[in-house]
Amino acid sequence: MRVAAEAPELTHFTDGQPRMVDVSAKVSTARTATAEGWVVLPPEARAALDGGHNRKGDPLTVARLAGIQGAKRTSDVVLLCHPLPIQGVEMDVQLLERGVRVQATVRTSGQTGVEMEALTAVTVAALNVYDMLKAASKAIRIEDVRLLSKSGGKSGDYQAE
Repeated sequence: MRVAAEAPELTHFTDGQPRMVDVSAKVSTARTATAEGWVVLPPEARAALDGGHNRKGDPLTVARLAGIQGAKRTSDVVLLCHPLPIQGVEMDVQLLERGVRVQATVRTSGQTGVEMEALTAVTVAALNVYDMLKAASKAIRIEDVRLLSKSGGKSGDYQAE
């Protein structure tokens, strides 16, 4: 017989009302998060990317820039996210057999983590790849956006399996 694990406390609600968590008493530490996602390309979108036939420019370069901007603007689109002083964003955007792999690593030193910034960077980059290749195919898919790792803070380190 399996015993149910106790659910973690969700901190964005008090008495059923949304709130921004007060992090003022937390210790400032170095924090890093890495996320990834995939843009799966049907053959016609892959051909357009491989052939460089895109009047809008290079989708992979645009995705890198868009991801950096996405990390910086996370608190504008994730409503209860704290605006953070982002100290570094690394974007790795590669065309592989499966499609375009997008990976973002975000760093800060502060009182709250950068997981949402890394996830937003990946998602925004993937959306820009879709936008630039959608004329070739509407069947492009964005898949498997996930946190790969995080370090720093009270909850410690995390590494995806």
